[in-house]
Formats: sequence, structure tokens, C-alpha cells
Amino acid sequence: MTASVRTKSRLLGVDAARGIALLGMMAVHSLYESNADGSPTASFAIFGGRAAATFAVLAGVGIAFMTGRRRVQFRSGLPVITGLAVRALAIGAIGLFMGYADAKLAAVILPYYAVLFLLAIPLVFLPGWLIAAIGVAVAAGVPILTHLWLPHLPVPTLDNPEFIDIIQNPIGVLGELTITGEYPALSWLAYACAGIAIGRLTLSRLRVAISLLGTGIVLAGGAAYASWLLLNHYGGLAQIWIAQPSSILTAPETSELLTLGGDGTVPTSTWWWLAVDAPHTGTTPDMVGTTGSAIALLGLMLLLGHISWRYLRPVITTLQAPLAAAGGMTLTLYCAHIWFLNSDYDIYSAEVGYTLQVIAVLLIGLAWKATAGKGPLETLVAGVSGRSRSWVATKTRHKPKPLPVAPVSPAIPRPAEPVDNADPIAVSPARPAPQIVRRVPAQVAATDDPTMEFSLPYSVSPAETTMELPALRFTTAITTAEETTMEFPAITSDWLLDIFTQEDENAK
Repeated sequence: MTASVRTKSRLLGVDAARGIALLGMMAVHSLYESNADGSPTASFAIFGGRAAATFAVLAGVGIAFMTGRRRVQFRSGLPVITGLAVRALAIGAIGLFMGYADAKLAAVILPYYAVLFLLAIPLVFLPGWLIAAIGVAVAAGVPILTHLWLPHLPVPTLDNPEFIDIIQNPIGVLGELTITGEYPALSWLAYACAGIAIGRLTLSRLRVAISLLGTGIVLAGGAAYASWLLLNHYGGLAQIWIAQPSSILTAPETSELLTLGGDGTVPTSTWWWLAVDAPHTGTTPDMVGTTGSAIALLGLMLLLGHISWRYLRPVITTLQAPLAAAGGMTLTLYCAHIWFLNSDYDIYSAEVGYTLQVIAVLLIGLAWKATAGKGPLETLVAGVSGRSRSWVATKTRHKPKPLPVAPVSPAIPRPAEPVDNADPIAVSPARPAPQIVRRVPAQVAATDDPTMEFSLPYSVSPAETTMELPALRFTTAITTAEETTMEFPAITSDWLLDIFTQEDENAK
């Protein structure tokens, strides 16, 4: 296996991780969240909150890929800004078109992603370490700011927004998409920061894959342990129940939030709510833990691409290929999943319906990749984004300025001299004009004698022979007696050679 083929197979891990995230979101929407006793089901315990966060982290990785996996320079930033902004608007338009879907079945994430893309545009101009630092600051600080802002903001509707909502209540929709909604873009900027920073790494290297896997496990485990410590050892959970009467939630709703998670935010009745790590609560433990899960999954998928043992390699390829195929067209398949849940064709039980969807997604992904390549919605978004970026790049392309033309000094005729067939030429008034003579014998023209003297038809004093000349190359280009040559006042080629020889000796 060549190096290029190995690199390509390893980077299939990015699409494979995205395919697993797609299957996870389908499981959250299609399967039950809780058992009869109120505890979370196995599928929700695995994918609840983590699947959507993985999508967001991988969206950041995609932004890094779209910008060449390097920092964008400001002087060439306008086409990049245009491409990312148009991509965000296209995704947002598709999400608003899917706004007819019932939010109780599935909250459409695409409008939130559109705002997230817009917020992430300035990040592409920053170095990787600064992007990572901003991600840490967002994960630590935005939950505190949200806790302070929520009492002063309108209560979110948590409905899937449509085009009419943008027209009737643009500020309210923007506030919900940014701060108070199911997937608040301002808090989720931490996921995008993590994805962009990871996307700039050399993901084909084994060391990077192992580091991602280890870092993700540490983050996920550390966040869960910190939350448990704060809630149980330091009395945070007791304080939450003490403040429950002043909360906007009832006792059953409070218990459900602590067990199954929330809708993007937590109540503001006590600061101890910020210590929970339940899905979609928007707290620091929640965001750090889900970020760690996404990073660990990506590292694992990349690490599998490095396994070359002949007994495992076919098995890994068989498992990763359909996941990567589905992960390469998640926008199309996600919209098809939302449409199916809200159609009359969803007549199956939860388990059967989910199984049929998984089979359909994997098969469609393989067939489409083998025949058409990109998914239809992916092609649409990439097309409008790429064309807009190219158009702006063409309009703003730097054109070199023409060199300034030096002014031509007017010709100053010198007094007529008693020289036959002489034509005066225009020169600077500070220097006498040489004469052009057409009286070179044919036998002289055929020679190349460096000691040949140039004669002047009028006498010149020695003081007039001082001239500053650039380094000249004397060549004989005269072929006939009718060709012209230029005569200089009382200068011989021997005298010039003496000057240059003297300068060379001085230089030594």
C-alpha cells in the first residue's frame, strides 16, 4: 500500500466519525429516551448530546479543510469570508425549509449551524493556539454569561424556525438561535474552535490519532468526574433541590432535566445548575465532556486507518467504508431522515423504523458515492459557496500598477559644426552632444580592433575629456561603410581600458 493510499484511507476516519454521528442523531430522534423507571435508555445514554456535539466539532474540522488547514491571511481573506458566509446562508435556508418538521420529533439543527458558521468566520484568521484558547474561554465563560442573561431574555419557543418567522420576528429568532435555543450557537462556538484547531493538525499521522484518542478520553472522563464531585461531594445537588420551588420547573421536570438533559440551557434558580453535565444543558461540564467524546471518536476512527494487520484490515475496511460513505453526504441524509420522521411512511415501531433507516442510509451512501460522488445537497451548497468565492476572488484580484513613464526632456540643438553628413541628437544641456558620422571605411568596419581610435572633427581641450561612463561593452556591429557609429570627444579605447584596469587594481 503506497503512502498516498494509506493517507487517503486514514482520512476516511473523518467521514466515518461523521457517519457515526449521523446514526447517533437518528437514534436520539427515532428511539426512546427513557425506560419505564425514568432512567435513560442505552441508546440515549450513548448518543444523547454527544452525537450533535460530534457534528459541531466535525463542522469545525470541515472549516479547517476548506481554508487549506492553515491560517488565512488578511490580504486574501475576502473570498474566504464570502465562501463561508454563503455556505452558512445556504445551510440556514435548507434548515428553514425543513422548519415544517415537528420539533417534538426532532429539533432541526441546521439553522443553528448557520449561525455557528457565521460566528466561526473570524477564527480562520487566527493561529491555532489562539483558537484553542478561545474555545476554552467560551466553554468556561459563556455558560456564566447565559446564566446571567436568561432572566432578561424572552422565553424560547423551541419550535423549528421557518422563513415566515425570520420575517415576523427576526430578533427573537436570532436570539433563540444564538443563546436560548436547543443548540445555542454562542455556546457551541467552543465545538467549532476545537474542530478548527484539530483540523489544522496532520491527521494522517499515527501520533496525532493516538493523541486525539487519549485527549478525548481524559476530557470526557474528567468532566464527568468533576460534575459528580461538585454535585455529590460538595452538595450541589442538594442546593438544586432546595432552590427548586423558585425555579420555573416543576419537581418532575427538574428530575427529568437532571437525568435526561435539557433544551440548551438550565434554570437560573441557583448557580449549582452550572455543575451538571446532563445532555444539552450548555454547562461547562456538558460541553467539555461532549467535546472529549467527539475528539475520542475521531481519534479512534483515524487510528483504525493505521492498522495494517492482514486479518483485521478487511474487517476495518468493511466497517468504515459504509460509515464514511454516509458521512460524506450527511446533509442530504439528515434532511431525508427528518422528512421520513414527519411523513406518513413512518408506520413502524421505534426499533424497526430505526433499523430500516440505518440500512437505507448506509446503502444509499455507498451507492451514491460509487456513482455520483457528493450528495445532492452537498453539491448545491459547495457549488454556490465555491462560485461566490471565485467571483469575489476575481473581482478583488490584485492588478500590478503600471510603471510610471519618465518625462522626456526637450531636445536642445547644439550649434552647427563643420562636419559633413552630421545629424545632431537631443541630449541633456549639461553634456555636449556627440556626432553621428557615416564615414567609416569598409575595411575598418570588418575588423574588431579594441584599440581603434575615434576621431572628432574639431579640437577638444583635455579638460573636456572627463566623462562618467557606466560599465560599457564595446562590440563591433558595423557591417558596411554606410552603417553609423557614434564618436565621443577625444576618447580612445586604450584610454578607457586604462581606466577600467586602474579601477580593478584599486578594488583589489
